[in-house]
Amino acid sequence: MLQEIPPYKTPAGLLLRRLPALLFLLAGLQVAFAQSLPLVSSEVDTTAIRIGEQIRFTVRVEADTTAQVIFPDGQTFSPLETVEAFKTDTTRRDNRLELLKTYALTQFDSGAYLLPSQRIEIDGKGYFTDSLFVSVATVPVDTLEQNLYDIKPMVEVEGNPWRWIRWLGWTLLVLLLAGGALYWFVFREKPLTEAEQEALLPPYDRALIELERLESTRYLIQDDFKGYYTELTTIVRAYLEEEVHVTALESTTEELITKLELLRDAGQLNLDAETLSRFRRILQTADLVKFAKSKPPLREAEADREQVRDIVVRTHDALPEPTEEELMEQEEYRQEILSQRRRKRLRVGLATAAGILVVGLVSALAYFGPGNVREAVFGTPTKSLLEGEWIASSYGYPPILLETPEVLYRKEVELPAGAKGSIRDMDVFGYDNRRANFSIMASSTLFADPESEPDFEQSIEKVLEQFEASGARNIIMKQESFTTISGVEGVRVYGKGTFDLPDSSGSMEGAYSILVFGGKGFLQQVVMTWEDGDAYSEDIVERIVKTLEVKTTV
Repeated sequence: MLQEIPPYKTPAGLLLRRLPALLFLLAGLQVAFAQSLPLVSSEVDTTAIRIGEQIRFTVRVEADTTAQVIFPDGQTFSPLETVEAFKTDTTRRDNRLELLKTYALTQFDSGAYLLPSQRIEIDGKGYFTDSLFVSVATVPVDTLEQNLYDIKPMVEVEGNPWRWIRWLGWTLLVLLLAGGALYWFVFREKPLTEAEQEALLPPYDRALIELERLESTRYLIQDDFKGYYTELTTIVRAYLEEEVHVTALESTTEELITKLELLRDAGQLNLDAETLSRFRRILQTADLVKFAKSKPPLREAEADREQVRDIVVRTHDALPEPTEEELMEQEEYRQEILSQRRRKRLRVGLATAAGILVVGLVSALAYFGPGNVREAVFGTPTKSLLEGEWIASSYGYPPILLETPEVLYRKEVELPAGAKGSIRDMDVFGYDNRRANFSIMASSTLFADPESEPDFEQSIEKVLEQFEASGARNIIMKQESFTTISGVEGVRVYGKGTFDLPDSSGSMEGAYSILVFGGKGFLQQVVMTWEDGDAYSEDIVERIVKTLEVKTTV
């Protein structure tokens, strides 16, 4: 007989009864898993710009706090060009991080361009942003209000008549330095060391000095009779070899005494028999000490040194004085005479060259004037800036387009506490050449309120206050309207004053120019300072002003 089992007691029934709980659990796991996955999105502030304008491309990443996120770097947005990659903005929300990375992109040719998808690497895995099209339009040219003209033909420019003087000055300076270096390191009579000075002494004087030095040694104190007698006999043998011209260093005791007796018998050395006998005894004592390890009394060793000194003196007195012909035959003497003649010729040549240089310099100063000669020979820092390779670039946002002698570098500016609420962002770029006393600064400021109008007068007063805070005084101000070549209107304030020189207690009479532009939500400034009366600085300022362009809308 079969027994009916209730449905809820069968395995299938039990599974059906627990199915809602299982589904709820799986849903929770799915939500938790979805929350742990990173989320990547991107956006642009606009998809339509004009040539040279910038778009802001922002990548937003939501990930765990332990995730390692790597954003694109470099020119990965081609065909669009990367102007600047801003710092990553990080926000923490519960156990998640929100990362915002913004790029400023531009293009200098019209057309429709595809902004490619960018790879964001999170914990070694790649996530890609959406791609989109960006339209770049040309700047319209109003041919009715502004006429078009043909390209001007090439005009021959007369060369700089002072260039040859500059090259001549540099050539003379190089030759003078080369001659001075040659004299100093080659021909100059360098101070001799003590050993070199002693080596140039006559053999007699050198032998006496060496005997005095032997007296102050510690040979006898340390019971080193072998070293003592070895040096003693070497001194007297070297003296005889140089002064008497006998092979004394390589001769034995008997051979040396025999050679001296032959010279005495030939009348070339006037030494008595007693002196030669004493010399023979000293040499024999030295042989016993060196080869038989004999140790004479201390007083006898000291007496032998005095005996050797007496022998050297007697030998020197017994030799005839050398004639001038004999001295000229000596190689060292001839070399010394030649060296003296070379030094004399060199002194005469240097004196002649210095005289010619002085006469030429005085003549040039009298004919051309000190200022022209200094400029032709050494040049000026501002002239080098003006004639160097200029750089055209865009700075800040909204952009300021400038052509400058050197690239402007970003300056980190700390906003005052009272201005942080009204200013959203500020980009400041500058270049300062202290040798040329020339500086330029370009800044773009975004207000927190997009509808806020800029106050030109207040911004100009702030710049003048900064001048005064840095030590400027006697500032003269003039104001006029200014219009760029593209028709953007602004305000120009210029004038003169006395400016303190950086890192110095001095001051200079300087000039300045402040150009201010702006519109709803932004303000742009260009500030330049230079030395008053410097024609090259004024040409630099004029060229910068002629190439200045600004954007009038955000």
